Amino acid sequence: MAMMCKNWAMHRVVVLALDGVIPFELSLASRLFGAATDAAGRPLYEVVTCSPDGRPVRTDADFSITVEHDATALAGADTVVVPASEEFVRITDRSSLPAPAAEALALIPPDARIAAICISAFPLAAAGLLDGLPAATHWHHAEHFRRHYPRVDLAPDVLYVDAGRIHTSAGAAAGIDLLLHLIRLDHGSGVANQVARRCVVPPQREGGQAQYVERPVPERTDAGTSVTRAWALDRLHEPLQLADLADHARMSRRTFTRRFRAETGLSPGQWLTQQRLDLARHLLETTDLAVTRIAERVGFGTDVTLRQHLHTAIGVSPGTYRRTFRE
Repeated sequence: MAMMCKNWAMHRVVVLALDGVIPFELSLASRLFGAATDAAGRPLYEVVTCSPDGRPVRTDADFSITVEHDATALAGADTVVVPASEEFVRITDRSSLPAPAAEALALIPPDARIAAICISAFPLAAAGLLDGLPAATHWHHAEHFRRHYPRVDLAPDVLYVDAGRIHTSAGAAAGIDLLLHLIRLDHGSGVANQVARRCVVPPQREGGQAQYVERPVPERTDAGTSVTRAWALDRLHEPLQLADLADHARMSRRTFTRRFRAETGLSPGQWLTQQRLDLARHLLETTDLAVTRIAERVGFGTDVTLRQHLHTAIGVSPGTYRRTFRE
C-alpha cells in the first residue's frame, strides 16, 4: 500500500552519494524535486546532497563530485534518495557493506521515506532494511540479488515498487518514474505532471509496467496497438472488452494481447484499469463531480468498483484522495 505523505511546506530530501555513484542518477532528485512548486511558484522541496564524511565522492566517470554536507544531514531528512553506484553489486551481505555506507544508513530517521534507485537495493538489503518487503532492482542483476537476499520479495520485472516507507526502482529511467511517483503521492498528479513537463519526461509509468530487457528488436510495422490505445482512451466510459480492442486493431485476440504486452508491459485489462484510475484521480483533483458520476465517466460503472481500485492502488478512499489533492 502506498504511503501517502502530508503536504509539507518544505519537505527535506537528502541524497546520499556513495563511492562509485553514477552521475546521472545522482542528479535525478535535485532535478525532479527541485522543479516541484506550489501555485505561487514556491519550492515544495529542499534538496541537499551528502557523502558519508562530507568529502568529494568518486563517480563511475572520470570526475569526482564535491558535496556540501556529511552524513549528519540524513538525521533531518523527510526523504532519503540513494542513487546507484556500480560497486553496489559487490555488496552481497552485511559483512560486505562498506562501513561508511552502513554508518550513513543507520543515521536515517525511522520515519523518513527511502528511495533506492536501480541497484541501490543492494546496500539497503545488506543493512536489513528490505527484509520481508517487496523490492525492485535492475533486471540484469535480479538473479544475483535474489541469490544473496532471499529474505527480500524481489519483483524482477517491474519499474519500481512502493513498499510503504521504502521505495525501490529498476534502472535509471525507472528512477525518474519512482521520484515522480513520490511527488504524486505528496502533492497530487497536477504537481507531478508539471514537473514532468518541465523536465520533458513522460508524466507517469506505473510501477507494475515491465522493464525493458534485452531481446530482439521486432521489425517495424504499422500493425501495432498504439492507434487502438488512442481509440480506447476516448472511450473509457464504455464497457470495452478484449474483443472490442482486437477487432479495432484487426487482429486476433491472441495476437493483439501478445503485441499489446510487448508494447506496454501490461495486459489490455491491466492497461484499461490503469488509464481509468488515472482519469478518476484527475477528476477527483480537478472537479466537483460526485464519486458515482466519476465512476461512470471513467468506465468503472459504480462507485464501489472505483473505491476498490483506488484503495488497491494507493490505499485510500475517493473522498480522502480528493481532500488531500484537491487543486
